[in-house]
Amino acid sequence: MADRIFDFSNGGVPAEQEKKRQEEIAAKVTYTEFDADNQTCDSGHPMLVIAEKNGPLDHHVTGLFTDPKKGTAFGYGRPDKRRTEDILKVDSRFTRLVNWLGTNQILVRLTGQSTPEGYAVYKIREVDSGGVAKLSAEDGFLQYVIRRLLESKPPVREAADSDADEEDSDEMKLTSLQTISDYLTCAGDTLPLNIRKWAKRNLAVARSREVGPDERRHALRALSIMLNIRWKESYFGSIDPVKARQILDEELFGLENVKQRVIETIIQINRTHTLPAYGLLLVGPAGTGKSQIAYAVARILQLPWTSLDMSSIHDAEQLTGSSRVYSNAKPGSIMEAFYQAGESNLVFIINELDKADSRTSQGNPADALLTLLDNLGFTDNYMECTVPTTGVYPIATANDRSRISDPLMTRFAVIEIPDYTPEEKKTIFLRFSLPKVLRRMGMRPEECVVTDDGAAAVVEHYIDLPGVRDLEQAAEHLAAHALLEIEENKKTAVRYDADEVRRILE
Repeated sequence: MADRIFDFSNGGVPAEQEKKRQEEIAAKVTYTEFDADNQTCDSGHPMLVIAEKNGPLDHHVTGLFTDPKKGTAFGYGRPDKRRTEDILKVDSRFTRLVNWLGTNQILVRLTGQSTPEGYAVYKIREVDSGGVAKLSAEDGFLQYVIRRLLESKPPVREAADSDADEEDSDEMKLTSLQTISDYLTCAGDTLPLNIRKWAKRNLAVARSREVGPDERRHALRALSIMLNIRWKESYFGSIDPVKARQILDEELFGLENVKQRVIETIIQINRTHTLPAYGLLLVGPAGTGKSQIAYAVARILQLPWTSLDMSSIHDAEQLTGSSRVYSNAKPGSIMEAFYQAGESNLVFIINELDKADSRTSQGNPADALLTLLDNLGFTDNYMECTVPTTGVYPIATANDRSRISDPLMTRFAVIEIPDYTPEEKKTIFLRFSLPKVLRRMGMRPEECVVTDDGAAAVVEHYIDLPGVRDLEQAAEHLAAHALLEIEENKKTAVRYDADEVRRILE
């Protein structure tokens, strides 16, 4: 493991003077860096290791990291009994963070454990330093950065670019210029290279007084959107096909061709550890469970999902965003969907692909999806940056495939979903729709019982309507009626046969 010095800007200092300063720093650097890929920390997988020359450190110890220009150590104890310990090892993902804490003299509390190597630090929290404002002025900023760093891989630098009380970082958002600047300093290496360079340019614009307020505002907004997305690698771990099949059987009745295609996708991912080149296009009547299939796939892949309703898109600019030359410019729906999902690896559900408005001078808005579907990266006009899409798994739904353009059709594996038979609808009503409604209403199964012929009467009532959405509405109607009988007439259970069902639904 080679010693590595944190890369500081020389701020315009002459080269010879800067070289001398770096040599002085090198003489004081005590730590080596090590690469790790653990996503949680403990004494066996620490963020850093500190020497214990002055004796074992407590489980919690409060102090300051030394300004890295003056050395690499951690100081603790009362002012009259100040002690310092050298930093021995640092997880390479945390080098910038440790130096940032030292440069800005942020008071922190370390949590760790004594090991044969030294004091293994596995938690770092910012401590109130007696009224001194936090550098980032945002609650949870430090834990937010630590969580992002743990989710990242060890940094690859360019040759020229040298416990239960833990704060919750889930709700933290990078919105201010200060938090964005600090985040880029501490965790900029976790970003894809093109986004890192883009962020530096936009940060310069957001800080500049030589541009107009609208330009600064747009740059800050774009940075906030981009940096609040977790840009992950597109490597996917293995998925248990048996568990995947269980999820499909829990969520879907029948649809064996769909289940088979999903299992095939799982096997392919397990072999290649990447997503398939093609997404799924589910074509069938309304109410046949197309969206439910997409949600089940997201659950199996353990990915967040986001949806886009193409029936509300009437202009390609709604998808690709508007140029920042306009004061009211904003990002498009696709970039907003990434932001809402919070990460780059996701299931992208494109609802009603066949209902995109093609009668516009801008052409068919759906065609703006082509680069997203090709996994070549997507460029939003507002963001002015190409974002990676190799971790996006698109699932589109449509009622009429004839209204979808040929270029789009070639980007999907198409699965036709026929309407259910009356017998299948009866089974769905008894096994899925009614139990789901009873759980939602807090009722026991025995309080609302629908007989076999009663379920057949429900299906018959909606025989002219495709899909199964009306079955759930019927189940809610019957359950509400049963609840009324229980509350007003003090019944313990209500039973519905075919005649009762017809009377209530009609």
